[in-house]
Amino acid sequence: MDYGNKFRVKPESKVKLDEIDAGYKGEHEDKDSAQPEVDKYIQRLHDLQYLMYAENQRSLLIVLQGMDAAGKDGTISHVLAAMNPQGCRVYGFKAPSAEELAHDYLWRIHQAAPRKGCVAVFNRSHYEDVLIVRVHKLVPKEVWGRRYDEINAFEKELSNEGTQILKFYLHIDKEEQLARFKQRLDEPRRHWKISESDYAEREFWHEYQEAYEAAISKCSTTYAPWYIIPSNHKWFRNLAISQILVNTLESLNMKFPAPTVNIDEITRKYHAALKDEKKEN
Repeated sequence: MDYGNKFRVKPESKVKLDEIDAGYKGEHEDKDSAQPEVDKYIQRLHDLQYLMYAENQRSLLIVLQGMDAAGKDGTISHVLAAMNPQGCRVYGFKAPSAEELAHDYLWRIHQAAPRKGCVAVFNRSHYEDVLIVRVHKLVPKEVWGRRYDEINAFEKELSNEGTQILKFYLHIDKEEQLARFKQRLDEPRRHWKISESDYAEREFWHEYQEAYEAAISKCSTTYAPWYIIPSNHKWFRNLAISQILVNTLESLNMKFPAPTVNIDEITRKYHAALKDEKKEN
């Protein structure tokens, strides 16, 4: 199954998250049956990132958004860890600093955009400025309301300069979120993830769903599509995202650059050096 076509949000379509099954599992019944396919995609993702780094002509921006406990960290750990850190950076966008607040809201985002040959992963992103800002009324509606067009223009600029943009909304339901909160309570090694805001923000579930629906509907474009990934099952989330990443990168038809030296001459010198070393030994 082509999960890219299935989960991509068409431009100008109206998203209703409560109509999308967060527990969708596709053709697999469980993690064990899906894992060989996941492993195949993750290995291919590693190879394609190496090719992008070598080609050094374009870049990839991956945006991860979702409610608390939706699996952003898990996606980075289980899917994107396949990438070589030399060509991949992960950025977590929390509350802006005083320095960042002294600039426009996209200033800190633009600085983290990937250079040619590289991948940038945003754990939360510029979309927080039409999500939490909207839900908690941190700025007037006329301010956050114009940001959808500004975000589209920003992403278009990146796309025009050779950045492939993929945006994933990790879709879990309210019951699954509560179950994951309990897991954090039950496992001491996860206690560090617990915060008061987990439950405080949960009270705004409906408002966040509306804010996400607006952001995804207004900002899923041909050059920077949104994908709504059913994520109640972590293994399925990994499968869908890894497949979409691989299919997208393969569609770029990347090529290794031509060598900058005469390979035949270098090969001749190698064999001559090898022959000399054997004589010395």
